[in-house]
Amino acid sequence: MNKILDKRLSHTIVGGMPVALVSDAELTSAMLDDVERRRAGQSHRTLTVFDSNAQGISLYAEDAQFAKAIDAADIIHADGQIVVWASKWTQGSKGIPERTATTDFIHSAAAAAAKNDVGFYLLGSTEEINRGCAEELTALYPGLKVVGRRNGYFDASEEEAVIADINASKADILWVGLGKPKEQLFANHIASKLDHCAWIVTCGGCFHFVVGDYPRAPLWMQKMGLEWLHRMATGPRYLFRRHMRTLPHALSIVLRKDVPKRFERR
Repeated sequence: MNKILDKRLSHTIVGGMPVALVSDAELTSAMLDDVERRRAGQSHRTLTVFDSNAQGISLYAEDAQFAKAIDAADIIHADGQIVVWASKWTQGSKGIPERTATTDFIHSAAAAAAKNDVGFYLLGSTEEINRGCAEELTALYPGLKVVGRRNGYFDASEEEAVIADINASKADILWVGLGKPKEQLFANHIASKLDHCAWIVTCGGCFHFVVGDYPRAPLWMQKMGLEWLHRMATGPRYLFRRHMRTLPHALSIVLRKDVPKRFERR
C-alpha cells in the first residue's frame, strides 16, 4: 500500500482486507489533498480507491485475481454496512466510524469538487445512464466539471483509446463503474498509464443510483443498515441472486474469520 496513505489513515482488518477508519468527510478531504498533491507534482502516480462490502469480502476469499487487486489498493473504504458492523464487533467505538457508501460518497465528492475546481471523468454503465449521471451531477452541484465520460461497453482493442481520452480530459478523479471484480482489475491495470488523475474510484452501479434508475432505500432503512435488503427487494433479479449468494458467505467470514490463508494480506 501507498506509504503516505498508510501514515495518514488508520485501518482495521475486516474479511482479510485493511479498511480505512474514515468518515465520509474524511474520505472527501483525502481526495482533495491528493488532487492538490498530484497537481503540485508531489505525487506522480494515480491512487486506487476501492470499496469493501459483502460481495467484496466473498470475492476476496474466492477469487485470487480479485484478492491480488485488492491487496494493491491505496485506500479501501467501507461501502457495506456489514463491514462497519464487523469492525465494531472487534474494536467497539474504535471501529469504522460510518459507512462510506459510494452512492453517498459520489455526492460528497461532487459537492467538494464543484467548490475546488476538481474535474471528474465517468466511465461505465450504458450510454444512457452514463450521460444521465453526468447531467444529474452537474445540475445538482453547479460548477462541477465532468470533463469526460464514456460508457462501459468497450473491449481490449479499444482500451488504449479509452486511456487516451481520460488523459486528454485532464480529469482529477476517474470514477469506474464496471462492477466487481472487473472494475478493480481494470483500475489496477490502467493506473500507471494515467497522466493527471489523482484517484481512480471504483463505484459499481453508482451511476444508476444517481439517475434514480435504482431506488435508494428509505432513510430509516439506511440508518439501520438495511439498505441491502431494500436492494434485494427492488433491484434487478441478478442483484437478488448475488446478495443471496454472497451475504451468507461474507457473514461466515467475518464471524468465523475463515479467510483462506493463501489470500491473507501479508
